[in-house]
Amino acid sequence: MNQVLLYFPFLERCARSEHEMQILEGQFPAASGTAFAAACQRVLASGQSVLHSKDGVIYERCPDGRRVPVKTIEAPTSVKPGSGLTLR
Repeated sequence: MNQVLLYFPFLERCARSEHEMQILEGQFPAASGTAFAAACQRVLASGQSVLHSKDGVIYERCPDGRRVPVKTIEAPTSVKPGSGLTLR
């Protein structure tokens, strides 16, 4: 089992500058993607299925490699970084 350990030295201090926050925010997508991929692999290795979405369809990914469509959903909404979005 692979384990991903992330170290963010800025988190040890309470006060953070805007620059430090931007650095942390920039690291988040890669770190979360790595953690998510590792979690998916652990679940599949345990014999369970994983749900994921792509192009407006929710799929069940099975441990044997099959990908079964479960439901059609609305396409993702693009959001410009820094903008707000009101959920209904």
